[in-house]
Amino acid sequence: MLVPLRRSVTGTCGSKAGALGALLRAGLPVPDGFVVPFAAYLDAVRDLDLGRLTGEPDDAARRVIEAGPAPLIDALARALGRLGDPPVAVRSSAAKEDTAQASAAGQHDSFLAVHGADEVARAVRACWASLFSPRAIAYRAASGHEPSGDLLMAVIVQRHVDAEISGVMFTPAHPGEATRIEASWGLGPSIVEGRVTPDAYHVAGDGSVTRTVADKRQRLDRRLDRRLDRRLDRRGTRLVVRDVPAAARTRPVIDDTTARRLAELGKRVSDALGGPQDVEWAIEDGRTWILQARPITAAPPPPILPYGAPGEATLTGVPGSHGTVTGAARIVRGYGDFARVRPGDILVCPFTDPAWTPLLRIAGGVVTETGGVLSHAAIVAREHGIPAVLGVPDATSRLRDDTVITVDGTTGTVTTADA
Repeated sequence: MLVPLRRSVTGTCGSKAGALGALLRAGLPVPDGFVVPFAAYLDAVRDLDLGRLTGEPDDAARRVIEAGPAPLIDALARALGRLGDPPVAVRSSAAKEDTAQASAAGQHDSFLAVHGADEVARAVRACWASLFSPRAIAYRAASGHEPSGDLLMAVIVQRHVDAEISGVMFTPAHPGEATRIEASWGLGPSIVEGRVTPDAYHVAGDGSVTRTVADKRQRLDRRLDRRLDRRLDRRGTRLVVRDVPAAARTRPVIDDTTARRLAELGKRVSDALGGPQDVEWAIEDGRTWILQARPITAAPPPPILPYGAPGEATLTGVPGSHGTVTGAARIVRGYGDFARVRPGDILVCPFTDPAWTPLLRIAGGVVTETGGVLSHAAIVAREHGIPAVLGVPDATSRLRDDTVITVDGTTGTVTTADA
């Protein structure tokens, strides 16, 4: 019941897998793999009472689904063997994910550097269960897609890419417009989860490149244990966060030639999929890979380069989501602070994890210390119509709880009431 990724289509494998299948068939560089389709999910949960999971906590949903029958262990082992048994990425591909109406960016689980049939099966079940996580339920409700019995989840399994450089790219909606690229060191979750403020590149229609270089302090990598032999070394599956060496923090991640090459690749992606795309990409050993492509659901504000704007605003950052809002600042550093957030508060946080989606239903705006305009949180904020300013250094220490602030997500400014 597994489907080669090259043959995947939206109707049986979800929009994310369907897009990757279309790109492979068009000759674009997508890591090879296969898909656990909707049919396998339905077979595995046939005897479970999924209707009662729609309002339950994430842990309860996981327990119910993961208690079900082990999914396709033998088939997974054979398919992984045909790939050479490498570490793989296991990614969600839900029926209502990565559509032109709603991205569900970061709302379902995905896993990197998974090895072996048992671990892949465990990751597949976790992807299935993430349909019923609090953040996915809140996202569907806010997007007008109420939970229903016809929720479906396919799962993509493809070769893991040990990226030296990763990024996100928004291809232009109209001829002559710029391609927007964000890039940083290491694996992609650092960027899409907003845990690092990436370099920003704008490739104009004439090929000219404008860049803003950020202070990229951390990177995510697959840990390679050099004490093991090379065969086992290649299979290391532990992910580690490391400090970026000081000399590389403010060095551009890519040069102008690479930025132009990415823009050209983005155009091929858009042509193959029939419209402007939000593209995740990675570079390993000098080779560029396309990891994901989804329609752009909400355009970001026009760029201001370099980021920030002159004037009396106390703080400046990356313009992340259109609009202006005034409200009380609420410092949120983790789950323990969630209960303190009141409707209309402005979230001020180190970064916004996708698990924080329920807060975006009540918040008036968002200010983060790290993150780029193409991160998952920025995408969801734009879909919800919430002004956001990202990458404001030391925002959680420079602002105080209950201080009245004005967030302008179009210009990237945060002004206190007494400024």
